[in-house]
Amino acid sequence: MISQPIHLDLIQKEVTAVSLESKARSDLHLNYADGLVDFLARLKVDSIFGVPGGAIEPFLSAIARHLSQSGGDGPRLIVARHEAGAAFMAEGYARETGKLGVCCATTGPGATNLITGICSAYTEQIPVLVLTAQTALPGFGRLALQESSGDAIDTVGMFQHCTRYNSLVSHPEQVRHKLYQAVVRAFQHPRGPVHLSLPADLMKMPLPENRAQAFPVPQLRAGKAFDETQLQALLQMLVCSRRAVLLVGEGCRDAIAPILALSDCFDMPVITTSAGKGSIDTRHPRYRGIFGFAGHAGASETLFDPEVDLILAVGTRLDEITTNRWDQRLFNEKMVHVDENPEAFLRSPTARLHVLGNLDALFRRLLFSLRKSGGDHAKGNLLLKEHNEVFLQGRTRKGSDGKRSSKPRTPRIERGDAEAGALNPQGLMRELAQRFPSETRFLADAGNAWAWSIHHLDIKKEGRYHIGMGYGAMAWGIGAAAGVALGAPGKAVVCITGDGSFLMSGQELTVAVSEALPITFVILNDGALGMVKHGQRMSGAEPIGYILPPVDFAAMARAMGAAAHTITSWEAWDRLDFEKICTRRGPTLLDVHIDPEAVPPMGERIKCLQGKA
Repeated sequence: MISQPIHLDLIQKEVTAVSLESKARSDLHLNYADGLVDFLARLKVDSIFGVPGGAIEPFLSAIARHLSQSGGDGPRLIVARHEAGAAFMAEGYARETGKLGVCCATTGPGATNLITGICSAYTEQIPVLVLTAQTALPGFGRLALQESSGDAIDTVGMFQHCTRYNSLVSHPEQVRHKLYQAVVRAFQHPRGPVHLSLPADLMKMPLPENRAQAFPVPQLRAGKAFDETQLQALLQMLVCSRRAVLLVGEGCRDAIAPILALSDCFDMPVITTSAGKGSIDTRHPRYRGIFGFAGHAGASETLFDPEVDLILAVGTRLDEITTNRWDQRLFNEKMVHVDENPEAFLRSPTARLHVLGNLDALFRRLLFSLRKSGGDHAKGNLLLKEHNEVFLQGRTRKGSDGKRSSKPRTPRIERGDAEAGALNPQGLMRELAQRFPSETRFLADAGNAWAWSIHHLDIKKEGRYHIGMGYGAMAWGIGAAAGVALGAPGKAVVCITGDGSFLMSGQELTVAVSEALPITFVILNDGALGMVKHGQRMSGAEPIGYILPPVDFAAMARAMGAAAHTITSWEAWDRLDFEKICTRRGPTLLDVHIDPEAVPPMGERIKCLQGKA
């Protein structure tokens, strides 16, 4: 008989009882770990993701004490099953809430297990505070158990190239200063993870003041600055342009409203990069699809129409996978690159103009200038609008009747025939968009889940699609989904993953069980590392290493305490109660057997791997 999952209220009672007992034994003098937890509480951080261990125990004890003394108000420890999962969860939480993600691990292997997840947050520019423990300072260099100082396995050195700030705290008087540097740096552009390495004995040292408020909270508001000269130059280019196109990247989510308003003023077609998918409602009248990995032909035709003389690339890092191996038709004098991160301009040296600044403030200022200006700007805007109305009627690809259409060119593939006992993944993506509410948060894991969801999944609201394409870690979505769900209580979350990713980190499903998170894990089960298999076939490589054993993932999920269904036909799919799935207090796993011979839209990726432009 499968035991019932331990729910959050039971865990909370246990933590509170232990905390009260420890409080009774203590002299109530607070230590540096207590001060750190209180600091995070006043930053409105309510979830800390990690795996317990000996050296990090002072910090975990401080979390328990804070919860007991505050009546449960403050950051809770969410125990991941692997430290990489904890890092992915912190990234998902930060993405959803806009707040600081926090993850922690013990010294030695606990710290090194975090690194893949931290690399993902670094590449995606997500603010995450990483707290790892060290063995006690007097033991440095003496091979203490799991020692990871500079005299042993140097974890601070390992984090050097995947964090924006990285330091060992070796004296109590350093704590406040280094903590401030770390947290402020996490939110400065380029944003990203920051790391503090904390010796166990230092965390237990008493604060010089007998109060947790020893660490005042710094201001973390993002700067709204931009260069007015660059802005006016951009405005003039827009006014004078004959035909302009807007390319929206992953950095646009917080500024999408004024960006789309500007596209209204100039009737600019809107294209997203593959990493920027989800920034715009795919039903938007000017949306033309995705350029980059698993993109749409209509988007490329729109972007590279010979009559286009201005490509406004906004909030995109312009990496290989989102630009089809740095397509040279994009990297030329037609481009104006707008970004909050000056490092992004290193990848667009041939752009006609670089505009640096806070995207929300910058585009609002552009709109204000358009409304305020008369004369040439107003006249130019009117002429451009009239010109682009004509252009929009003839710029998208021809239909079967030879006529042009201005409608978005996102494929509309319905449920179709597939191999016996399987579903076609194109139809599955369409079904997911239809069956789940518009507020659903979708996450796509690395592999075929990327390709099928990028190309075929409709997103009905901005900011409801998450993908980790920068580092491309398998199983990212499984952990990140838990963080997103904790950051959006009561909202449906769907993680589209593969059988390979689930075999790698499927144990994180038990976190969703213990936290009663309404996550639906959709496994694209094709019995293989699908992208590897199809990539080998498409590139003419030798077939090797892609076969996975047959696994009953629904049985695995039920054994972990989740609801689960095996789907091998559309009839079985239609029998699912999606309303019940979305409102269930806990996760549901759908083991969907997809057509193993369906080729994902990854042809451009194969060209990239073969070094072809």
